[in-house]
Amino acid sequence: MNITLDWLGCATFRLTIGETVVFLDAYMDRVPSAPPVGLTTAEVTKADFVLVGHAHFDHIAGAEVIARNTGAKVIGSNETARVMRGYDIPEGQLLRSQGGERHRLADGVTVRVFPSLHSCVWVSSRLDASGVTLGHYGLCEHERAAVAAESGLGTAIGGLGGGDSELARQMREHLTTAAGSRETGGALAYLIETPVGSIFWQDTSGCWTGVLQNIRPDVAIIAAAGRGNIDGEPIQGSLAQFVAREADLLRPRTIILGHHDNWMPPLTSEGGTDVEPIREELARVVPTAKLLEPGYLAGTRLLA
Repeated sequence: MNITLDWLGCATFRLTIGETVVFLDAYMDRVPSAPPVGLTTAEVTKADFVLVGHAHFDHIAGAEVIARNTGAKVIGSNETARVMRGYDIPEGQLLRSQGGERHRLADGVTVRVFPSLHSCVWVSSRLDASGVTLGHYGLCEHERAAVAAESGLGTAIGGLGGGDSELARQMREHLTTAAGSRETGGALAYLIETPVGSIFWQDTSGCWTGVLQNIRPDVAIIAAAGRGNIDGEPIQGSLAQFVAREADLLRPRTIILGHHDNWMPPLTSEGGTDVEPIREELARVVPTAKLLEPGYLAGTRLLA
């Protein structure tokens, strides 16, 4: 069975398993200032499924176009389904999931859905030059909201639309028109199981350790952005340590990173996430795992 993976920027991938095409997220139509990924949603002519990790625009936007043009079924949370229904995607194309479900993608190919967590968007993802982050541990939700309000982080993305520059205008238009929700809808992670091996995918830096420690994929696609969320609390450490912690729990043979490119300048830095510390930490913690770093539309062969 031939399995290939195309990275399409941010946490979006196209997974082709034999004749079955599965999109992991669908955010390809980005702001003009972001590097082009080589494919737009309007150019997608074949898709059988779209798996959505959570309902924020930089993950779900484009799923409505792919679903409408190809008839693909969309697997995601109730919030994902609500967003899709707002774009007149028929209920019959929506497979609502919250973790614990198993869906058949093709003969011999299934996907298991697991509850996951979003990264800690209510606190800073970097407090010093080394990337080590501390504090904001043990806070209740109202205290987290107060931290976000005080720092302005709660409205950071929306605030990028202010001003009179061309970039600000583009950002404002994009945030107004892109499909999505201010709510995650409950982040999900997925395990695609095939006759030749399994592929784990998540689209944001959060996890339940008790869930991940019981999954043993051959390939793990791990988000590498923001401040990691471990069992509902912000990591007391670096993003590299978070990614390595997940890899140590999963113990895959192959690791691929996601959400680490310059997907929305100036929110994201030129060149995206600095992956060198991640490479070093992975080599230290899971030395037997191979880190693949494909470019856009690379057609990477998996499970060969």
